[in-house]
Amino acid sequence: MEKTSPASPGTTAPCPVRTRKWSDSQPAGLEHMGRSREDHCGPEASAMPMCALPRMGSDPVLLKTPAPLGSVADSLRASDGQLHAKAPTKPPRTPSLVLRDASGRPPTYCELVPRVPSAQGTPPGHSSPETEAPWWEAEEEEEEESRSFARPQAEVSFCPPNNPSCLLGPQNRPLEPRVLSTLRGLFLEHHPGSTALHLLLVDCQATGLLGVTKAQRGAMGVASGLELLTLPHGHRLRLELLERHEALALAGALAVLGCAGPLEERAATLRGLVELALALGPGAAGDLPGLAAVMGALLMPQVSRLERTWRQLRRSHTEAALAFEQELKPLMRALDEGAGPCDPGEVALPHVVPAVRLLEGEELPGPLDESCERLLRTLHRARQMAQDAPKFREAAARRLRGFRPNPQLREALTTGFVQRLLWGSRGVGAPQAARLEKFQRVLSVLSQRLEPDG
Repeated sequence: MEKTSPASPGTTAPCPVRTRKWSDSQPAGLEHMGRSREDHCGPEASAMPMCALPRMGSDPVLLKTPAPLGSVADSLRASDGQLHAKAPTKPPRTPSLVLRDASGRPPTYCELVPRVPSAQGTPPGHSSPETEAPWWEAEEEEEEESRSFARPQAEVSFCPPNNPSCLLGPQNRPLEPRVLSTLRGLFLEHHPGSTALHLLLVDCQATGLLGVTKAQRGAMGVASGLELLTLPHGHRLRLELLERHEALALAGALAVLGCAGPLEERAATLRGLVELALALGPGAAGDLPGLAAVMGALLMPQVSRLERTWRQLRRSHTEAALAFEQELKPLMRALDEGAGPCDPGEVALPHVVPAVRLLEGEELPGPLDESCERLLRTLHRARQMAQDAPKFREAAARRLRGFRPNPQLREALTTGFVQRLLWGSRGVGAPQAARLEKFQRVLSVLSQRLEPDG
């Protein structure tokens, strides 16, 4: 091949004549699109890299660097209806939306920058904006019929189906040592704030505050479980919430009473539960049902009688001991009496256990005059809680925005998993009263072994 003379200013050296073919407007006729000009114009053209990529839909082909006028003219050179083997590039059309990059300048036609418009922008570390958001971040559908009365169709359960467990086998025995060891490692890997968000997520699903489907709303006649649990056809939900509260409290007590090692190990477990309760409290995660379950474990007689363990807690972890005595115990007492904080901005999920117990026919303890005042406060709190359900939903979704849970830890906090852990796959089917009584006896035996009476 003979060398061509250098092109004069304003002109471009022509490339060697290429084989022509008739344009058949078929995909096979475009088989050479996207190849670099090195295949046709020699090494001189390699200094001008081209990044033409196959078009996506109707998007224009964007080039990394502007092509010289000579190359454009050469690609369009044709006669008698003939085209080069390399199909000509269509002139890019004006985009319907001009997006700016990080430097603030609008993109040019010669850039290939796959940017997607976003109302809030993409946070650092999230480079795939097309990833579907989790269900707890999805916007609730606003339905016109939700503003009017809808006759309930059936009782609704918010307990997730019994999917295959990644921690338990299809058939498991109660308190399997291998599973208990795995759970201990899981909780040690997560700080109390992370565990509190995991518990808030599962509690919101179990209460029917987040993740309620359109079919569930139509069946129960209201928009959330906070409203449903105050209605007559919320009986099933109330029983599920009581079951969850008792099971979580027993599991928390087992975490302390199952430490058969040194005294400091049990004290450290107490400290971990206190820190988790603080992370669940108002102003933090705001998960008051989770807080009530953790405090139920710490205040259980089998745990509170461990004098040497609590003394070690005050000696080794003074701040946690003071927070438990001066902050958590008075807060829990007020919440159980129908008082305490319940503002939707400070709380994401209110304390529902007192109202649930009352609506299920349990008698209130204490003198008659005090129980009457407590009854009125509890009923008023339940009515206010149902009215503020949309505000609580917003507060919970705001706390969980951007949260990505650990699948194993999330499963470990579900009601079904805790039940199978404590009573085994066969014992779960026994009546609740019998199951609770049997496990209370187990905890009493463990407590006596750790610190015998006398």
